[in-house]
Amino acid sequence: MGLFGSDKAAASTKRASSALEQARAGRDDGGYAGTATRFMERLLDTGIDGKGTFDSADEIAAAALTKARNPDAAIDHIVKDHTLLAAGGGFLTSMGGFITLPVSLPVNLIEFYLLATRMVASIAKVRGYDITQPEIRSAILLTLVGADADDLLKKAGVVATGRLSNLAAQRLPGPILMVVNKGVAFRLLSTVGKNTLSRFGKGVPVVGGFVGAGLDTYLIRRIADAARREFPLVGDR
Repeated sequence: MGLFGSDKAAASTKRASSALEQARAGRDDGGYAGTATRFMERLLDTGIDGKGTFDSADEIAAAALTKARNPDAAIDHIVKDHTLLAAGGGFLTSMGGFITLPVSLPVNLIEFYLLATRMVASIAKVRGYDITQPEIRSAILLTLVGADADDLLKKAGVVATGRLSNLAAQRLPGPILMVVNKGVAFRLLSTVGKNTLSRFGKGVPVVGGFVGAGLDTYLIRRIADAARREFPLVGDR
């Protein structure tokens, strides 16, 4: 799953505007708005803070730093481990073909973005950021949407100042951050149908597993590259 690619600026702005409109107007008590809100909360609560057997970004970052000679080497470990997990998840949820696709695709969506969120948060932690800070948590989510991040911020009335990590200096109001976070969730969920159509190779049992693994590997590496750019080492900005 994922959003990176060569989208045109106009299409990106339209998508961002739609996502923000839904985030502002949607009610949280059910339906699509409720689904987006729950998805956002799960990415933040589980993807960053961990839950049960799903280790937190703090734990992942600490473990990587103990076996690496420097922060960059630690990040290499983090990216490698999460790439393997994403590939495994993509393979397992795609190998059943069309018979299991209606069930496995939503599972793959949640699994992929939980891994991607934790990976980005771990990279930010290794680079010295406080991942409990609301603005940094929003920056972590925005990293997942690639080129749409600036448009989401602009539509929410936030001035983009270079890297997403710079949001920490703006001390944005909680309601604004909530709208941005929900806009990210709406944007991610809106890709499900399009990604289904683009993954017809996954409709073939077993062969689909390799297609799913390859695509998720490619996408999580793109997100990792974005995280390295958006969260430079604190002090080097």
